[in-house]
Amino acid sequence: MTPLAFGTEAAPRLAVVVPVRNEAPNVAPLVAEIEAACAALGSFEVVYVDDGSTDDTRAEIVRLAAERPWLRVVSHAESCGQSAAVRTGVRAARAPVVVTLDGDGQNDPAFIPPLVRALDEGGEATGLVAGQRLGRKDTGFKRMQSRIANGVRGRVLRDGTRDTGCGLKAFRRDVYLGLPYFDALHRFMPALVTREGYGVAHVDVVDRPRLAGQSNYGMFDRLWVGILDLAGVWWLIRRRRRVPRILETPAHDR
Repeated sequence: MTPLAFGTEAAPRLAVVVPVRNEAPNVAPLVAEIEAACAALGSFEVVYVDDGSTDDTRAEIVRLAAERPWLRVVSHAESCGQSAAVRTGVRAARAPVVVTLDGDGQNDPAFIPPLVRALDEGGEATGLVAGQRLGRKDTGFKRMQSRIANGVRGRVLRDGTRDTGCGLKAFRRDVYLGLPYFDALHRFMPALVTREGYGVAHVDVVDRPRLAGQSNYGMFDRLWVGILDLAGVWWLIRRRRRVPRILETPAHDR
């Protein structure tokens, strides 16, 4: 099926949001993989969010978009972090269903269809499908960090998710925009989506090495801030009130 050109009257069915910072060599190969993965899913758009890159990332996206009307780029004047980039992309997206993935190539776009299928099968009651990485290609030290962080988070929040750091997620746009926003929101989405009364499903995805370059995120970028964020999310969950269920009044009873 031919991808829908941005600017046509009908909105696409699916938006793929890709936050990037200084990932110029990875843009072209990842765009090609996303296109191949989404070709059978109906109309789609791909929204790259350039989070204040200082290399040729934005220029590379613009070059590719000249021949791909479904490819868009939104830019931050300065780096604001991954959660801010994801939110910018979701707000810019026109589709009711959004898939996110990291821009370094470690998230394989081949898993986009299973994520979307799981969201569809869950119906309106399911707000999020979270990818769960298998065979992670990070360093041993980074894997140890993630195991500790995920273990602590799981015990405190009891969100039923073993790996919230995976960039591959599928969710309903309106559900995401209804979540309380803060930096590092993307790492607490399962707990917050559950807080809003929606179900969370999981799909195993195979991790792979980044295509080129090196990570833009380090250990101390997340460690201490993550502890404060965890405490804040725990407080939000404890303070949650009953989610109202809206019933439409039939016209003859008005």
